[in-house]
Amino acid sequence: MELSGSKSLQNLMRAFSGETQAWARYAFAESAARTQGFPILGELFHYTAQQEKEHAEVLWHLLQGAGVPEADASGSYPVDVRGDVHSLLTQAVAHEYREADTVYPSFAAAAEEEGFAPIAQKLRALAAIERVHAQRFERIARLLEQDRLFREDRPMSWICLHCGHVVSAAEPPAVCPVCSHEQGGFLRLELSIFQ
Repeated sequence: MELSGSKSLQNLMRAFSGETQAWARYAFAESAARTQGFPILGELFHYTAQQEKEHAEVLWHLLQGAGVPEADASGSYPVDVRGDVHSLLTQAVAHEYREADTVYPSFAAAAEEEGFAPIAQKLRALAAIERVHAQRFERIARLLEQDRLFREDRPMSWICLHCGHVVSAAEPPAVCPVCSHEQGGFLRLELSIFQ
């Protein structure tokens, strides 16, 4: 596939740069969340960072097939300067919705217009995934805002991500009775990825 001189080549490079930066931003957010006593949110950022890494790899393979040795990527990329966990979550929501609603759809339309239907299809698929990321971050940010990340009105199941202890209560214990990790390592069992 010869992309040399196309707008799609520039867009692929911009998307690749954006995904690698998202991967790094979420790795930094993971560290910040853990430092601030929210290991569960560190896991959330780590989980999403790994998916962003895979997006970068998808784009890397498209770039490799472009038939050019290098590509230019000019553009603006977000830097999350507010490091508190709530701000990191709300900034992630905004970034992910922007990719889902604006960036990837416009890149897909340009690829379609230039006759690169397979690229357009991949870009639309990435947009759909970014929407899932936005919704996931949004849900967790809302729980944090409502002081419901570790509290509910009714008993429910909570799992300690460190040892796997499950407890049924309106909120998980302040300290896991099995492994002694703090409450920040508990997750609503319903949100566990292996349920």
